[in-house]
Amino acid sequence: MIDRWRRLDVTVRDLPFGLLLAALSLIPAVDSHGTQIGGVPDRALDALAVAVIALEALPLAARRRRPAVALALVGLGFAVDQLHGYHTVAGSALPIALFSAGAHLDRHRRLTITITTAAFLVLAVLLDRRGSTEGVAGFATFYFGMALAWGTGAWLRLNRAAEAERRRHAAENARAAERTRIARELHDVVTHHVTAMVVQAESARYLTAAPERLDRTLTAVTDTGRRAIADLRTLLDVLNPDYSDLRQLVEQTRDAGQPVQLTETGPPGPGGITVYRVVQEALTNALKHAHGRPTAVRVHRTELETTVEITTDGPARAGTVPEGGGHGLAGLRERVLQQGGDFSAGPRDGGGFAVRARIPS
Repeated sequence: MIDRWRRLDVTVRDLPFGLLLAALSLIPAVDSHGTQIGGVPDRALDALAVAVIALEALPLAARRRRPAVALALVGLGFAVDQLHGYHTVAGSALPIALFSAGAHLDRHRRLTITITTAAFLVLAVLLDRRGSTEGVAGFATFYFGMALAWGTGAWLRLNRAAEAERRRHAAENARAAERTRIARELHDVVTHHVTAMVVQAESARYLTAAPERLDRTLTAVTDTGRRAIADLRTLLDVLNPDYSDLRQLVEQTRDAGQPVQLTETGPPGPGGITVYRVVQEALTNALKHAHGRPTAVRVHRTELETTVEITTDGPARAGTVPEGGGHGLAGLRERVLQQGGDFSAGPRDGGGFAVRARIPS
């Protein structure tokens, strides 16, 4: 249930709170018990009040996707609310919109602060002309309270940026470690295959009198060379940090006799080497320890993260931590955690095995 909720668009997830504020504002018991500045006499709810409530509360659905638009609409609704004396609970949407703008607005931040401040000064003047007894101190107190909401969001934004930078460095370090490991594998592959080819070629020199044995030896040399080329190509592909051809990886696993179903959702884009390695390691373990069992690969991408789940059906024995695969899974867990994500691998209820990872973008 939680995973399904997180997969929903952020606008859909933010809408319920706006609807809640709107519903509370329409309850007679809390009528005129919302935010009040300016001292304008309370006014009963009417058709205009319903429109004002909608204008204040519903834009909160866009507070992360379009924070500037949400702030502008909520601010306009708040101004009308105060000038007409409705004082609805929906007025509480203003500090929330300011907090969200401080946390999620990427461009024109100073311009937004300037326009918001100017708009508040205009509202204060209009309220004063309507006989407000708030005074400069009252308006200033309210302004600094709203500034605190913006500042809290801005502080959260800075922390989030610092965390993203830390994850980026962690990812770079993990990538460097991965390249070092693959370089060692590259050395081992070249040494193994070339040594075998040299030995086979040397022995072929003494088989000129035995054509059948000479043909078998030369065929072995050719096969060894082809395997070397294939292994080198695979390693060089993985050395590319943007290599993430999951469909090709799945096809290769299918060709090896493993029924695999791949499902990708969310905005298209490169999965990244960590996503690729998680899927690769999970499919390798499935081939070794649950060969022929149905396997499902699910990849969901959002702007903030990528979630990966690989499940393999099978008897209870297939739901144990694979022997020989533990080191690979442990390495993946460490790598994902270094990037600020989550990783788990273990048996499923009813048998089988599941590998799950959440990798921040």
